[in-house]
Amino acid sequence: MSADPGQVAATAAATNAFGVDLYRALTAGGGARGNLVLSPSGLATVLAMALPGARGATADELSKALHTGLTATQYAVATGALDRQSRPADGKDAAVLRRSDTLWAQQGLTLDPGYLATLAAAFDTGVRTTDFRTDPAGSRQAVNALVEKDTEGRIKDLFGPRDITPDTRLVLTDALYLKAKWREPFQHSRTSDQPFHRLDGNAAAVSTMGRNGVLRYAEGSGGIAGQPWQAVELPYAGGNLAMDVVVPAQGGFEGFVHGLDAAQLDRILGGLAERQVDLTLPRFTFETSNNLVGPLRALGVNTAFDAADLGGIPGPGEQERLKVDAVVQKATIAVDEDGTVAAAGSGVGIGAAAAAIPTPAVELHVDRPFVFLIRDTVTGQPLFLGQVADPSPTS
Repeated sequence: MSADPGQVAATAAATNAFGVDLYRALTAGGGARGNLVLSPSGLATVLAMALPGARGATADELSKALHTGLTATQYAVATGALDRQSRPADGKDAAVLRRSDTLWAQQGLTLDPGYLATLAAAFDTGVRTTDFRTDPAGSRQAVNALVEKDTEGRIKDLFGPRDITPDTRLVLTDALYLKAKWREPFQHSRTSDQPFHRLDGNAAAVSTMGRNGVLRYAEGSGGIAGQPWQAVELPYAGGNLAMDVVVPAQGGFEGFVHGLDAAQLDRILGGLAERQVDLTLPRFTFETSNNLVGPLRALGVNTAFDAADLGGIPGPGEQERLKVDAVVQKATIAVDEDGTVAAAGSGVGIGAAAAAIPTPAVELHVDRPFVFLIRDTVTGQPLFLGQVADPSPTS
């Protein structure tokens, strides 16, 4: 089943819009004050694995939240193709980008052949069986162990004890692992403790890297929600992956995040052009864990968790109705002078329902909260998206 290039491009844009929506939902109501990392493509992939089994209002709500007008099969195939296109080519300095998609099913549960064929064609997904009914704890351990293995030990215990129960019938997972060197690393000799101005008005001394060089840069005055900002792109070696850092002016971070949408982010990224940049950037390492049922409900996905119609998943003769019980994601990121290591595990639990270089150099000293995005600069697929509110090791 081949993917249409236009549908792949549309799906990349849709995943970007979905990621920004999810980011805003997670940072609403005070969430903007903490560190956050999420994987838009990871969650879009597991939902793309569920969508071909959805019918009626359940399918409509999922499609709307995912910003896609494609059929469920077209969306799954385009998402799978997009995931494959983002894998770097082999080479000495090429980034390591691995992902695996798995379907776990209750022993003895018959699944619709067409549903399985779509997942196999789009994501190369086979079926692993386990006994959720009589051994939910052992089943959860098996699911979590595979995600941990596929993320090089970075994502542990993706599903909690309440996420997988005797009523669970299916679990869909996406495991994503990235290890990438900067195309031009920061010099270790330039790293020093510098003040970082947190949202509470206090400053903390944090380990801060520095470099000078030609980078893609943009700035805006009176931009999103009236907040000035600066942005820079840091390419990784051996491919098309890059990290974009967007830094609102001091005191403007929360207003900036509140006003951010996919169109605004596209305008920021579209304005990047080569400049000589004097850059400082904190080192940071953290992980976040999110139950995504609430944020998805905020995006209009409701029937999947209530009166779900997932009739395209069970095979002939199966009588139980299914509904989504859990949507979870864990992600971690570590950024230093040499590059980035990031990983994400995303899961869905389904249960029985009862230009020219100008001079002089610009300065971008990232000494205040910022937004970051790791993406494929060719397809536009957002692999990771988040914010750093406090890079202190104890944050």
